[in-house]
Amino acid sequence: MQYLDLIKQYKSIKKEIDQAIKNILNKGHFILGSEVKEFEEQVAKHCRAKYAIGVNSGTDALLLSLMALNIGQDDEVITPSFTFISTVEVIALCKAKPVFVDIDPETFNIDADKIEKVITKKTKAIIPVHLFGQSAEMDKIMKIARKYKLKVIEDAAQSIGAKYKGKITGTIGDTGCLSFFPSKNLGGFGDGGMVLTNNKKLAEKIRILRAHGSKIKYYHHYLGVNSRLDALQAAILKVKLKYLNKWSQQRRKNAQYYNAQLKNIKQVIVPKTTSGNTHIFNQYTIRVKQRNQLQKHLKQYDIPTQIYYPLCLHLQPIFKSLKYKKASLPKSEKASQEVLSLPIYPGLPRKDQDFIIKKIKEFYEKK
Repeated sequence: MQYLDLIKQYKSIKKEIDQAIKNILNKGHFILGSEVKEFEEQVAKHCRAKYAIGVNSGTDALLLSLMALNIGQDDEVITPSFTFISTVEVIALCKAKPVFVDIDPETFNIDADKIEKVITKKTKAIIPVHLFGQSAEMDKIMKIARKYKLKVIEDAAQSIGAKYKGKITGTIGDTGCLSFFPSKNLGGFGDGGMVLTNNKKLAEKIRILRAHGSKIKYYHHYLGVNSRLDALQAAILKVKLKYLNKWSQQRRKNAQYYNAQLKNIKQVIVPKTTSGNTHIFNQYTIRVKQRNQLQKHLKQYDIPTQIYYPLCLHLQPIFKSLKYKKASLPKSEKASQEVLSLPIYPGLPRKDQDFIIKKIKEFYEKK
């Protein structure tokens, strides 16, 4: 059994993928170009955004958003601690200061009701993370942002196509950041990312920043970076984009089946989809008692699981200088000790799901 079967996915669309790669090889244009432009236009349409800018990774999408919004030295950026390192490392790379807020334990997303309490004169932006494929409370977040004139960068790396009250994640704030890392719902054959925005000037600036700050070759307008999406990745992702809605629906069906079978185990809390949200389940993450023992038990039967994330960022050695102490974000820290993600990928055999469910039940029946 595999946690994510990318070979199975590839084989299901092999002819289309192989032809797309062959076309790029025959064209001989490997960086940006018409293939990337077409993919950008398709993603913009899919997500209902005015502009989409292909970049080298989801991390770079976040970094370029901060750069384009002039977030820098001594500025403060509010974000959750229960997330992947990319969300926060880009803040530090811009010489700004991460300010952490605890999560809503039901959704794992930033607790919007706690944001206002940490705003200071130095606060310039909020980075909400739509963790595991479900949107944060964007109405509350945008209301706070307008009140204090803050920028909002949505970390939608795990939520392409997820909806919040009819709007697609990544299109509500100033920018939205997508990742095409292979394990994502829309994953490439390597790194890749994209910035979504409805702001024309911001889109133009990000396009320049991704290419060494150059609008015209060898003439540099900004201090930029090298973060251009490969044509090969764009070609592969164009093929996969056609299947994204179908794959997301399969993930939701798998999640519904897990929920129905696991919800009556008192030691297990299944994921909750909040009102107004369409969850796309980049991960299916349960909260459990005796998490490490359960993971070990499942491993004995070759059942793969993942822990996203075992140590909150405010407690990581690299952020020691921020002086957050243990128990300073109790809900985030508790989640890090209880979360366990199960296989959820499209094409996951029902017999595999049944076996996983059976072994989880067996573990707790013995306790």
